[in-house]
Amino acid sequence: MASSSGQVQATVLITACEASADMHGAGLIRAVRRIEPGIEFVGLAGPLMRQAGCQAVDDLTDRSAMLLGAVGSARHAARALWRVDRFLRTGQPQAAVLIDSPTLNLPLARRCKGRGLPVMYYVAPQVWAWGRFRLGKIRRRVDRLVCILPFEPEYFRRAGIDATYVGHPLFDHLASRPVDRELVGRLRAGGEPVVALLPGSRMHVIREVLPGQLEAARAISRRFPKARFLVSAASDRANAHIDEALAGGGLAVRVCRDERAEMIAAADLALVASGTTTLEVAYHGTPMIVMYNVSRWLYHLLARWLIQTRYLSLINVLGGREVVPEFMPYYRSAEPIAQAALEMLVHPHRLGRMREELLELIEPLAKPGASEAAARVLLDMLGARGQEAGRNSAGGQAHEDEDR
Repeated sequence: MASSSGQVQATVLITACEASADMHGAGLIRAVRRIEPGIEFVGLAGPLMRQAGCQAVDDLTDRSAMLLGAVGSARHAARALWRVDRFLRTGQPQAAVLIDSPTLNLPLARRCKGRGLPVMYYVAPQVWAWGRFRLGKIRRRVDRLVCILPFEPEYFRRAGIDATYVGHPLFDHLASRPVDRELVGRLRAGGEPVVALLPGSRMHVIREVLPGQLEAARAISRRFPKARFLVSAASDRANAHIDEALAGGGLAVRVCRDERAEMIAAADLALVASGTTTLEVAYHGTPMIVMYNVSRWLYHLLARWLIQTRYLSLINVLGGREVVPEFMPYYRSAEPIAQAALEMLVHPHRLGRMREELLELIEPLAKPGASEAAARVLLDMLGARGQEAGRNSAGGQAHEDEDR
């Protein structure tokens, strides 16, 4: 576990199955290696984790799903699991870090525990919202649960799970990238109001959410002919789909790739797909409407019996009330969304009040340092494993001496 120089030497299995997990994993890897450069990471990794130095056995980040969806295609997910199993059989990893995505990572946690690996689960599954049946699996399969929302540790500790709050790693990323105010000004120029559309990073979410966002945007443009619309494209695939959706629609929209922060900061109002992005929008104090459009029959068949919270959008869960309008888990028509947007835009004082509420809500959370705190949880776990291995080795040597 440690080299002659005192450096910790270990290989860690790490898995991230979606874009946000890839970002969190990259931050964790960099933080660990700043403290202990001898730690190596291998596993399911997206482009950001690979850039941070992780060796990828496969990449599922462009095939992930949300809520009731499956992770990637069945064939690709099965192939990825087979590759992870093959790596586990080599005996190289000394620990596992599994990031979010309980559909894939909780079964992986069982496999890791079966091979005697300590498991750190980073970004606690949101079983407090739905999926309480997973608590037993987490308790049996996870050694250290790393939480990114402040109310989570108490919830999990009541279930007998070792849980630690580290803060949200999104804010490490946001703090590292200052907003270009000059670009914000250019994005706002000539638009009144400016409306941002954030349809998400997962392709299936974009397909479900973008049509409603564009329909609402057309209603806004009829009421505000000078309105300017900006849409975020998270990848080349997303960009191509957005371009196709915009073709022939008669709506002038600027597609933004690298200027995401500036786009959010420039907007008077954002239409946002539910997820971590809502925290990013709140960080900039931009008023928003949150939306998600899962299949109605799937919701009534399954999800309605599992959901345990009054609100579904993360902002409203954190606030304990309806801070922002939310239209989820599905909507039959985009008309109510457009109506809510117009009511906010024609009453600027409502936008101002929401802006203040969002900044007040996010201020206690919006502190960097989560990645380093999570890194120290992992290093502590590796150190404990090293000490245990040392004791076992010493015990074995003592038995050998006795046998002699």
